[in-house]
Amino acid sequence: MDNRQRVNAIMHYEKFDRMPVVAFGYWQETLEKWHKEGHVTEDEAKFYADNNEFDLAVMKRLGFDFNWNGGVGGNSHLMPMFEEEVLRTEADGTIVLRNSEGLIVKKKPGVVSIPAHGGTSLTGREAWEELYLPKLTYSDARVDAEGLKKAYEENAKTGRPQYIHIGSLYGNIRNMLGVEELSYLQADDEHLYVEIIDTVGELNYRVAEKVLSLGFTFDYAHFWEDICFKSGPLIRPSVFSEYVGPWYKKITELLKKHGVDIVSVDCDGLIDKLVPIWLENGVNTMFPIEVGTWNASFDKWRHQYGRELRGVGGMDKRVFSQDYQAVDKEIERLKPLVDLGGYIPCPDHRIAPDAKWENVQYYCEKFRKVFG
Repeated sequence: MDNRQRVNAIMHYEKFDRMPVVAFGYWQETLEKWHKEGHVTEDEAKFYADNNEFDLAVMKRLGFDFNWNGGVGGNSHLMPMFEEEVLRTEADGTIVLRNSEGLIVKKKPGVVSIPAHGGTSLTGREAWEELYLPKLTYSDARVDAEGLKKAYEENAKTGRPQYIHIGSLYGNIRNMLGVEELSYLQADDEHLYVEIIDTVGELNYRVAEKVLSLGFTFDYAHFWEDICFKSGPLIRPSVFSEYVGPWYKKITELLKKHGVDIVSVDCDGLIDKLVPIWLENGVNTMFPIEVGTWNASFDKWRHQYGRELRGVGGMDKRVFSQDYQAVDKEIERLKPLVDLGGYIPCPDHRIAPDAKWENVQYYCEKFRKVFG
């Protein structure tokens, strides 16, 4: 049984030989630290991307089977992206720039976290129609059929699952406007707010439709959103359900017509209020389930929503900074969750710089023994 067969069996509550050891990548700073320690090469630290050749090499040495966040898809984002432009440099060295999504951000010297937000280029209807709408229209150039075929065939040789990346229905919009401006837009110009959502939804649908028409067989589909934080969603759930929910429904129904019935969404933060909206619109797998940060609970969701809800994630990656005993304790905690079925443990976000290489290796080894 290969990992593609394992994933299909687990997600459909069928028998399988062992649980795959699934990864979700690393912070750039983690790879740089591991390079200094001699665990990864300079190229692996510099050119890593999800499921590329450098990621595969690092995963092999650590003991992971595959990265859940790697697949094929078309371009459903701004095309072309904005050219990054420095607007000014402040007295303390902070650089204010327009990034590739048109957002105005502030980068402070020596700070590696998410840049502070300072505004958006999407200032109203005129800016929308002139700067953004042309970049969010569909064309066949958004789907590189030959490139996708090559990537699909290369992945098939490895026995890893095949997934189609569907894009983002709200997260990318949030990236273009920022949380504050997007919230004001909903109140100040609801017509434009809905038009932006519908434009992005239609683009995602048509890109997915084109990729699916190429005849590939996929094991799951995957959305990216990141629209929650520690206290809950960055959008009112009722608004999300009314305006964004129908696009999820339309896309997941398209996927089902092509035999794809497992659909996951990558959303950080406290997602509890959005889970039922996703589920009722065909998104049935939550990822990465941040138990270590927001105390998310797959067990609670399963008892609330039943076996229709699946999960990938939920492994507290903070134990990687501790010791083997902490890793053992975390694996023991995962046992009853695995027994529920329809669930694959995975670090609950990218592995942070405080992680010890040997602890991650030990986790992979012990995981295989316990769940193999």
